[in-house]
Amino acid sequence: MLIVGLTGGLASGKTFVASELQRLGCHVVEADQLGREVMEPGAAAFNAVLETFGPGILAEDGRIDRARLAGIVFRDAHQLERLNAIVHPAVHQLAQLRFRTIGATDPSAVIVYAAAILIETGGYRDLDKLIVVSCSMENQIERALKRPGATEADVLARISRQLPLKFKLEHADYVIDTDGTVADTVRQTKMVYESLRKLA
Repeated sequence: MLIVGLTGGLASGKTFVASELQRLGCHVVEADQLGREVMEPGAAAFNAVLETFGPGILAEDGRIDRARLAGIVFRDAHQLERLNAIVHPAVHQLAQLRFRTIGATDPSAVIVYAAAILIETGGYRDLDKLIVVSCSMENQIERALKRPGATEADVLARISRQLPLKFKLEHADYVIDTDGTVADTVRQTKMVYESLRKLA
């Protein structure tokens, strides 16, 4: 079993690369999805997040409104640290459980763990290899602004909270550049997959 990190900045193309790797045969575990799961009512991080940020973050159905919470934390570094301190340990535990479950049924699996801040949290150190998805900041901003409800202020705030790309690249075993065509990104992703498959 090979556990590979997949990271990159906001709107750099991580989701597309992850979907391509999954199509090629990798098992993909998304940190974002695990983050949603641990903040569901009754899950590991729900009560602590609610106590820290107050009932104003709840939607009408009693779940945490992630957009409302993001509006608080991505404009204030201290609040983001408080949220990360609650959510990251719970996500880490759930990720380890997913890895073990996949490994039990597929011992030669290539597991791709997609997470935006793998390097910032130090989580990349626990993984066998690291893929960094790279693109220009202009493309990041342009792509992020196409997302529902995105504003330039929010996009720039999120980018500013992430480690600059040049520092992420220092830790990369593989780099996939998404500034080119879709076909070019697919070609690079296939090359990385073939290398990982040999290692696994």
